Amino acid sequence: MTEPQDSIEPQDSIESQGSIELQDSVERNHHAPLNLDQPVDASIPQPADLPRSQGMRRVISGLLWGGLFVGTAITSGLLGALVALTVPLPSFLAGETQPAASLGDLWQAGFRYQVTRPVNILVMGIDDVPGAMPNSDEVFAGRTDTLLLVRVDAEAGTLNVMSIPRDTRVQIPEFGIDKINQANVLGGPELVAQTIGYNLGNVQVDRYVRINTTAFREMVDLVGGVEVNVPRRMEYTDVTQGLYIDLYPGWQTLNGDQAEQFARFRHESGDIGRVQRQQILLRALRERLTSPLVIPKLPQAIRVMQRYVDTNLTLEEMLAIANFGLEIESSQLQMVMLPGRFSDPAEFNASYWLPHWDASAAVMQNFFQADELGLYADNPRSRYVADLSIAVQNASDTPNQADAVAHYLRENGFENVYVIGNAVSSPMARTEVVAQRGDIESAKMIESLLGVGQALPESTGDLNSDITIRVGRDWEERASPGTTSSR
Repeated sequence: MTEPQDSIEPQDSIESQGSIELQDSVERNHHAPLNLDQPVDASIPQPADLPRSQGMRRVISGLLWGGLFVGTAITSGLLGALVALTVPLPSFLAGETQPAASLGDLWQAGFRYQVTRPVNILVMGIDDVPGAMPNSDEVFAGRTDTLLLVRVDAEAGTLNVMSIPRDTRVQIPEFGIDKINQANVLGGPELVAQTIGYNLGNVQVDRYVRINTTAFREMVDLVGGVEVNVPRRMEYTDVTQGLYIDLYPGWQTLNGDQAEQFARFRHESGDIGRVQRQQILLRALRERLTSPLVIPKLPQAIRVMQRYVDTNLTLEEMLAIANFGLEIESSQLQMVMLPGRFSDPAEFNASYWLPHWDASAAVMQNFFQADELGLYADNPRSRYVADLSIAVQNASDTPNQADAVAHYLRENGFENVYVIGNAVSSPMARTEVVAQRGDIESAKMIESLLGVGQALPESTGDLNSDITIRVGRDWEERASPGTTSSR
């Protein structure tokens, strides 16, 4: 087991050209607390007319307004940052007397900063805390309902997001074995970051964002709902948790309450089903934000969201990330879930998500440049592509298409291929090749072999697979693949 990453001493600066460099060094001291609170040494002053926390929250909530329990905070929410400059703010941002400018003018006026190195940001959606006073720190003291590790890499032009299931069994430094969702309760964002570093290859956490999950319903309603394909009938009631779920299958626009039902439904696959649907909602919300009808609503969303945000990202860092976010395409957003399995009832007194350490090591190294040694030293990942575990689902309206694709893959040398139940309630036009455990290169290779579809870096497929293929109508429409193909 590696030593935990216990203290972070940021050495931040804004260069004369206006670029921003986030935290260059990490000091490890087992006895010192993790320090995530030191702000960047900025050349632009903080707002004078608001306390720092309120002034910062007002601005960053435009960027990190956080649909989908803060996951969208670093992705879709980046689009909101530009619109945030139209909200009345101190003059060094938008100007107190000037009318709202065009997007191009706002770019020239406000986005003078750039991220100059890769940055890892811990984003947390926090459960409601009974009895917590509004606008107090107590509202952020609950368990993490959603936990994401986000890597902003401007040089590579990628935005990597890893979902960590809330029931993941980990060693919490100084507290022992527990579910990772308890770390925020025990020691706040510092302990959550320390726990992730301790268990996942000593990965460095540079900044954090916490948003109370109450914001989710309001955010979805403000943007007019999100369009989602509900895969099956979802019906569940838990009076003790105030949980009432009643959704029917098919494509539909979900309001805030329905979207929360979609995200929280756990009946068929527990915590992991929630993580997968959160990724679906993230992409749906990102698509919603591109609508011209939604852009005028974002200032109102900013005002609603400001009371839900807690972060140590500074204004300048927000603008730097927004600058990067406005340049990326959806194909540059890669999502994965921490690989693992459900615990068996006989293993523990509680239900856990148990990480597969070899596959997790590959994800952490490929997505977050975590250490190769330490926790994973005895579990190196070594696998030929032909040994990939591939699940195939029929997502078209023609029977036996999954069997046809599975047969084609076996003829081309893939030995571990299996067919599972139909993927969705409504037929899909385009085949999806899902990199369930983050192996996007293998997914792209299979996409090329099939000659149809698209590779998706997300974890919405079969839990036991490396790759899940949802066969759409385009497979049937393509020319006959024949019986063999050179590789």
